[in-house]
Amino acid sequence: MRKLVSISSVLVLLLLPALFCQQPRALSLSGDYPLTHDPSIAKENSTYYVFATALSPAEGQFPIRCSADLLNWKHCGRIFDQIPAWIHAASPKTGILWAPDISFFQGKYHLYYAYSAFGVNTSGIALATNVTLDPKSPRYHWNDEGLVLKSTAEDDFNAVDPNIVFDKSGRPWLSFGSFWSGIKMRRIDVKTGKPSAADQKIYALASRAKPENAAPAKPGLPPDWEAVEAPFIVRHEDFYYLFVSFDLCCRGTNSSYRTMVGRSRSVTGPYIDADGKPLLHGGGTQLLTPNRRWIGPGGESILQRPEGDIIVFHAYDADSGKPALQISTLTWQDGWPHAVLGTAGESK
Repeated sequence: MRKLVSISSVLVLLLLPALFCQQPRALSLSGDYPLTHDPSIAKENSTYYVFATALSPAEGQFPIRCSADLLNWKHCGRIFDQIPAWIHAASPKTGILWAPDISFFQGKYHLYYAYSAFGVNTSGIALATNVTLDPKSPRYHWNDEGLVLKSTAEDDFNAVDPNIVFDKSGRPWLSFGSFWSGIKMRRIDVKTGKPSAADQKIYALASRAKPENAAPAKPGLPPDWEAVEAPFIVRHEDFYYLFVSFDLCCRGTNSSYRTMVGRSRSVTGPYIDADGKPLLHGGGTQLLTPNRRWIGPGGESILQRPEGDIIVFHAYDADSGKPALQISTLTWQDGWPHAVLGTAGESK
């Protein structure tokens, strides 16, 4: 009996680290992490870089934060000092560029981003490239690659919130969308970073279902029930996982963002939640739960690493309503991702 007990104890001790690693963990951040919105993360050499939407034109366009350990953050630059002239001409009411998405292919970093005026779908997605993220490098320079795609008032979609994912064959795809008929996708030419001439179809990935008691839309704005945006897709084992943000951002303490997820065996869908409901019919499994300290988690970006995946996102201070960067480890159990919203930190 003693021998059996001893063997059992040893097995438990050996399994504990594995069991512990399956539990997601929120990181405790310090430094220049407050006032971060729509974060997108990349790593070059030993440095992590987070790109975000500026909260005012005084910050320039897409402030950058850097960290060597994911915990301590500092400002380390911005993409543009001001909005490119061609965007001013195309969208005169655009005051701030939105929702950066960083990826690396064809030997350079691709930063896709959006321009628009709030609440309209006369929007566009543009591209900037750089061979390095290190601002100290003599090769560091952001090149304006111009327009990728746009939407007009006659379209049923909104060309904002871009994200690049590569399929199993190494082909890039651009997901995008906010409100209207939901999240869409276009195939991208790997050499140009622009829409592919070989496949010009617009694929539908996710949308919200209209509730029976839907409130009427406010003048000049899409109805709140259409709120799905900020797509981000990753491939994990046999599935593609589509992360989206439901409900409303940018309302301070009234922000109701929720991070949702569904999965598909094909990059173009259909994406299904854990209960079997298609995301095209309003489905979505909630990933992050608000707490007394932070509310409205969304605007997510995921970094897949050999040592473990992480998800970065913003959440709003429950007292001040100001956004701040949040980071959680992303664990995978029974074919689904898990993350957690922390309870520490303050938004300055």
